[in-house]
Amino acid sequence: MDSERHTLVKEDITKTTTGAVGAAQEAVTELREALARAGIRLPSLGLDVVTLAAEPPRPLVELGCCTVETARLLAAAVLPREESRS
Repeated sequence: MDSERHTLVKEDITKTTTGAVGAAQEAVTELREALARAGIRLPSLGLDVVTLAAEPPRPLVELGCCTVETARLLAAAVLPREESRS
């Protein structure tokens, strides 16, 4: 019985792990595509490998470093424009 329970728990952990990592990868893809539509590219965008090593993994999205120009593009994309404020 303990062996069966251990196997079921291990399967649940595997499903949770796969789901969390898969969801994180999807989020990275969505963000990369949204940034591209705004003309922004973050070369270091990806999953933080350290957070993938946890049991269970708790993936974080690593945005990475960017140039000053890219930082300004990000700020402009996030902040509302003055013209749209009425």
